[in-house]
Amino acid sequence: MDPATIAGVAVAMIAIIGSMILEGGNPAALIAPAALLLIFIGSFCAALASSTVPNMLGAIKWLVYGMTAKKADYESVVEPLVKMAERARREGLLALESEMEKVEDPFMRKGLQMAVDGTDPDDLFDILSAEVKAKKGSAKMGAAFWTDCGGYAPTIGIIGTVMGLIHVLENLSEPDKLGHLIAAAFLATLWGILSANVMFLPFGKRIALVGANDAARMELIIDGVLAIQAGSNPRVVATKLRSKMPQTLPTGIPEAA
Repeated sequence: MDPATIAGVAVAMIAIIGSMILEGGNPAALIAPAALLLIFIGSFCAALASSTVPNMLGAIKWLVYGMTAKKADYESVVEPLVKMAERARREGLLALESEMEKVEDPFMRKGLQMAVDGTDPDDLFDILSAEVKAKKGSAKMGAAFWTDCGGYAPTIGIIGTVMGLIHVLENLSEPDKLGHLIAAAFLATLWGILSANVMFLPFGKRIALVGANDAARMELIIDGVLAIQAGSNPRVVATKLRSKMPQTLPTGIPEAA
């Protein structure tokens, strides 16, 4: 699992609480049940109102998947495909039938099985590409839901602050309560901005990134399967696939050991 998002959110919250302590504030003051209820439930329901229940459920599943997804490892795609290409080159495409059970990736297994079964290359490409398109679409909808939450949260926070200030005006006859009431009113705006920029928007970006990585991995598999089906040289297959692997660093900059 790549803990970047979880670590980022946690450290951001620590920084916010730490800055409050340094300024002499009390972090416990941030715990405002009314503001938290309004922001998180209100933002979620506002996003739901602009979406559908299936999309909402999908967004929750994508969030769980995005937070627990492993670091993208494209080499784990290249190596088995090159080995398959070597065997297919030596013994023929039908020899791969006995290797199907050893293929862990369901998408790769499906593509190889279709190739072994003699599926037309154009049909194979269309069928597998449709799955990639569906994956991209699903990730886009999942990311959009949390991005919508991030868009609504600050405005809902302002609504909470206005509601709080109305309550302040109702208690002008009790000056000793005004300070506490005003502070409580502005907590809604604080949580609206905080939740949007530290939680909801990063969640959406994370899902979009994980979805893009999955799609890139699937596209590599399609290229590899088609190359194996065409009887390409294993070295050519390896070179072709590695040339299409997404680069995490600019060309020429070595990765840290």
